[in-house]
Amino acid sequence: MAKLSRASPFLALSLLFHIQAFFLTAYSQSYIGVNYGQVADNLPPPSETAKLLQSTSIGKVRLYGADPGMIKALANTGIAIVIGTSNGEIPSLAADPAVAKQWIATNVLAFYPASTISVITVGNEVLTSGDQSLISQIFPAMQNLQDALASVSLAGKIKISTVHSMAVLRQSEPPSSGSFHPTYLDDLKKMLGFLKDTGSPFAINPYPFFAYRSDPRPETLAFCLFQPNAGRFDSGTKITYENMFDAQVDAVRSALNALGFQDVEIVVAETGWPYKGDSNEVGTSIENAKAFNGNLIARLRSMVGTPLMPGKSIDTYLFALYDEDLKPGPTSERSFGLFKPDLTMTYDVGLAKSNQGAGAPTNSAPTAGKQPSGKPTGWCMPKPGVSDAELQTNLDYACSQGIDCSPIQPGGACYEPNTVASHASYAMNLLYQTSGRNPWNCDFSASASLTSSNPRARSGAINIHLMHARCQSWGYRAGLILCGFGFNFFTVCINAFFFFL
Repeated sequence: MAKLSRASPFLALSLLFHIQAFFLTAYSQSYIGVNYGQVADNLPPPSETAKLLQSTSIGKVRLYGADPGMIKALANTGIAIVIGTSNGEIPSLAADPAVAKQWIATNVLAFYPASTISVITVGNEVLTSGDQSLISQIFPAMQNLQDALASVSLAGKIKISTVHSMAVLRQSEPPSSGSFHPTYLDDLKKMLGFLKDTGSPFAINPYPFFAYRSDPRPETLAFCLFQPNAGRFDSGTKITYENMFDAQVDAVRSALNALGFQDVEIVVAETGWPYKGDSNEVGTSIENAKAFNGNLIARLRSMVGTPLMPGKSIDTYLFALYDEDLKPGPTSERSFGLFKPDLTMTYDVGLAKSNQGAGAPTNSAPTAGKQPSGKPTGWCMPKPGVSDAELQTNLDYACSQGIDCSPIQPGGACYEPNTVASHASYAMNLLYQTSGRNPWNCDFSASASLTSSNPRARSGAINIHLMHARCQSWGYRAGLILCGFGFNFFTVCINAFFFFL
């Protein structure tokens, strides 16, 4: 039987990265979804949009209605589809079960199961609309649609829900104090009982962008963009939150738990960041949109979850696939699109399957400057003169993003030298390498920069631990990179296997 010799680590490493590439490129990621809005007059044909989606790791699409062209175009793609009723359809669906049955026949049975319809949302942000007549009809409409699904044996296969804005909460800070507004409680309890009984999700629209807009301080921006920051301490749980997204989602979790609905799952129906805005709109830039969406996607892939829901990534629908050029309001309302109508990227956040494995070593020895085209080269390192306090903040932040920091814990392979500078450098570079090697992954509030000089050949105060034999092993780092992409089931085997390389 052939043995893997010590002289063949790159052969083994190549195999592992082929495995990694297979899982990243052959499959979409079910927890990454996108919203497909149609308030526009320049959208590409549904068939082209379906091809675009298949070229990405997006696993779910949310429609605001039930456009037959788009539903049909997504047939046999494996992409799950959320369809919705308009707010205007709610009264008739609530009043007449026959209308609900016809709605299911027209919008579901005509396409299912070739088109993988998974959820039907009844209206959008109705509860906070102020229309009490409409609000009172959401639950009856949901029930009638559920009964219509049951009549055709689809009740357990397609879920019914409705979507809420964050305004449904009376309090969201700190997250442990999250609670629903008393005005909505009577209607909410009916809906939540329905969701619990049917195993359907509670859909919410958290937008850190709006939180920043109401508090436009630099520290708030870093907190909203998943960038290094001092964090926000929750005295109720003794948890320090590192980003606004987790804080908002956990506030919803706390509100649900407080009403006794711990078993109701949360889905993020919308979240995003505009890349352009009017002169009086704060935070609207391509750089910020890249940072938010790119870091959010990396965090979802890490499977780290939130402090109150650790170890899994909740389904999250990015807003949005395209700009909607006919939307009223400020420029930002028309500037959330990840892709342009000509199918090119507005900016790259690593969604394309073709670049999912970018940055992985090949089976030849790596050299400085030999990197995939379009990606920055080198290593992410702290800038000279950065204080230990800043480095500790960077270390805490990087390790909170789902990378494997166990090697720099006491007894770990990379624990020595035991300095903040060495540990922070290790974590900062690992986060950069496993998050797609995008420039915004090596910012750390302007305390880091990219270098083309291999840190293994450098000396001085900054040492990224690659001097250690096991840390220097490409095989060991392969295990860390795979772990960083969320391949937790590989980690133990990989680390044990490459321990001897």
